[in-house]
Amino acid sequence: MSPDETVMHILLATALILVVAHASGWLAQRLKQPYIVGQLIAGIALGPSLLGSAWPGGHTYLFPKEIDTALTGFAQLALVLFLFAVGYELDLKVLGDRARSAVTVAVASFVVPMAAGSGCALLFRDQLRDLGMPHLTPAQVVFAGVALSITAVPVLTAIVRENNMSHTVPGVVAVSAAGLLDVIGWTVLAGALLGGDSQGQSLSWGWRALLAAGFVAVMLVAARPVLRRLLWRTRMEPSLRLALLASFAVASAAVTHALGLHVIFGALLAGAVVPREEDGTLDPDLLRALHTVSYLFVPFFFVLSGKAVALNSLDGTGWAVLAAVTVLAVTTKIGSSAAAASLSGLDRGDAWTVGVLMSTRGLTELIALNAGYQAHLLSKPLYTVLVFMALATTLFTQPLLILVRRWADRDNLDNLGNRNDNGLPAPPVEPALRHPQDGAPTAPAADVG
Repeated sequence: MSPDETVMHILLATALILVVAHASGWLAQRLKQPYIVGQLIAGIALGPSLLGSAWPGGHTYLFPKEIDTALTGFAQLALVLFLFAVGYELDLKVLGDRARSAVTVAVASFVVPMAAGSGCALLFRDQLRDLGMPHLTPAQVVFAGVALSITAVPVLTAIVRENNMSHTVPGVVAVSAAGLLDVIGWTVLAGALLGGDSQGQSLSWGWRALLAAGFVAVMLVAARPVLRRLLWRTRMEPSLRLALLASFAVASAAVTHALGLHVIFGALLAGAVVPREEDGTLDPDLLRALHTVSYLFVPFFFVLSGKAVALNSLDGTGWAVLAAVTVLAVTTKIGSSAAAASLSGLDRGDAWTVGVLMSTRGLTELIALNAGYQAHLLSKPLYTVLVFMALATTLFTQPLLILVRRWADRDNLDNLGNRNDNGLPAPPVEPALRHPQDGAPTAPAADVG
């Protein structure tokens, strides 16, 4: 293929990806689902499993192998900018008065699914062998637990906002706990990736871990003060600030990629060390630009994820594992989060609401799965299973949230009906009296005094 033909195919594929992904996201919103769910479905639909099976010639023409590198580059750049914004927005100070509840929920919603995922990986080795995992390494066992422990902060935040829960107790606790869980989850995932397949790496696990720790220390100790002076003392143009910080994020991602840690960790770390404004607020111009660019081009990542999905690789065992993993992911996440929220003082309805919200996985789960797949911690059939688990658990969130909130509202009404103003059980209500002329019910006379 000539260079001109390659450019033409890149432009054609770009146009198709942007239109199909964002149209699918819009349709998902119309169906009361997160925008990102529609984009994920579009990415799978444009992959070899659906479009490639239904129209092999068309798929080969639209997505020839010669443009794979370019599409991967677009996907990685969008991912870096997206996660840079996530790291920049991450602020554990929002825990505030609900710190105890948020910490309890975060720890429980990580430890329980982590133990369940890792334990099941060890118990069901034969089934995993049928899915292309002949030998389980410690890193693969840890990654199996991480895959069930992820909570997608961006999607969770969007669901909380769309349901007008931003200032409610369950909304604040869920968002705060998910932010803390992000820190725990990415740290454990980094360890799993360092212990994974080091193909192409000339350094041992120990040296890479030592260099990674040194890089984190340099970013926290040196980069943050330098950025603070640069951003606070010089009033640079928003476009120049965006270019500087985006370059900083990409360079940080390149370092962690070279260490075998994937670009996601460098992007998150870069966002976390960038100081906020002098008054403690986020730079709205920077966030607006990052969100616009990353959300426009993040469909390339979904297409990249969809290329590795292989529906035809799933036999009866694969579909059974998918059903079991989905049930395990939903029950462990909701159950552990709801129990922890209840123990920390939330009422039953709010606790179950927190549990449902924490079960959201979405894009964050896909990012972790893609990193694990590239590190050879997952086979293609198992990767396919976990991608559909992420899709299913995210799809279930909104319907389950509606059911839980209706149940909580009904429960609250029942409790109010059975209590007086002092919170004590109300006296029995006398039957309503009827007016002799029109039959309308009238309340008995109030007991004054």
